[in-house]
Amino acid sequence: MIFTVFAAAVIGGISLDGGKGTMFGALTGVLLLGVVQNLLTLAQVPSFRIQAIYGGIILGALTPEEALEILRKGREGAEARTSTLLERGFPAYTTSAGWLGYDDETLTRLAAEAVADGFRQIKLKVDADLEDDVRRCRVARSVVGPDIRMAIDANQRWDIDEAIRWIKALAEFDPYWIEEPTSPDDILGHAAVRKAVAPVKVATGEHVQNRVVFKQLLQAGSVDIVQIDAARVGGVNENLAILLLAAKFGVPVCPHAGGVGLCELVQHLSMYDYVAVAGTTEDRVIEYVDHLHDHFLDPVMIRQGHYTAPTAPGFSAAMRPESIARYTYPGGTFWVADLAADKKGQAA
Repeated sequence: MIFTVFAAAVIGGISLDGGKGTMFGALTGVLLLGVVQNLLTLAQVPSFRIQAIYGGIILGALTPEEALEILRKGREGAEARTSTLLERGFPAYTTSAGWLGYDDETLTRLAAEAVADGFRQIKLKVDADLEDDVRRCRVARSVVGPDIRMAIDANQRWDIDEAIRWIKALAEFDPYWIEEPTSPDDILGHAAVRKAVAPVKVATGEHVQNRVVFKQLLQAGSVDIVQIDAARVGGVNENLAILLLAAKFGVPVCPHAGGVGLCELVQHLSMYDYVAVAGTTEDRVIEYVDHLHDHFLDPVMIRQGHYTAPTAPGFSAAMRPESIARYTYPGGTFWVADLAADKKGQAA
């Protein structure tokens, strides 16, 4: 079973050649080997085993034979890509420069720092106020120059007509993509926005609930960028299904990250995509936000705008015991003190 293979890979960090466990021994070795071996014996494998990867409910968009061919091609050059990944890492982009509420001085400083740190893409939040967004985009573009990609993110705030109007008003600043222009459930709405605002790309996925919606977004031509989230859908297996779907439709995957542990988790999925599925990092980046990593035993490491490939076994999800002891609700020391302060305030 692929579940068993992947569990052994992630938990044990075992490698394909039986040597010291690493993330790549686990993901590009055991997982890929398990997936391909199961698919190679397709005629003898019960359907429920095949569905462990992608499920019969996406057969209308991706057949078992197509999935197998993607994985077969993914094995070509995988060893060389693993070496490249260990040497260079995986491209990242940063949202840290673009939060709403930053004044122009802070935006200028953080955007300049991002470029100096090697990032080739930044992202700005938008939709507080159109006039304000125009000013902020102008400031950011003047700082990073024409060669750095600048994405914008509306966090689902617009209806269709408003999205089109707002994006066109910001088009002079050459945004690379507009993220979540409207509800992630509105597949045809995304398609309408995409058609109207091209060449600005449309990205969504961090709030997409399952592979079925991703399938429909891809079938309807609604997105240029697929943004998986490590914690949103049904675990690693469902995200693997989405990677295969994206590969079938030729759409790059640029994961959402930034919350507690999301950067740590999703890096593994993108690196697996590069080594074993898509075979390229072209137009592919992982989101990075520079906070909360200190709570993890194996935090992400960024070097020259790239995620450094983790080499410790596992999914990089283990948290520091002291962080767990402090923040577990309601008995953690942080919450005990916080609740005591609330009671004291109420008594006063």
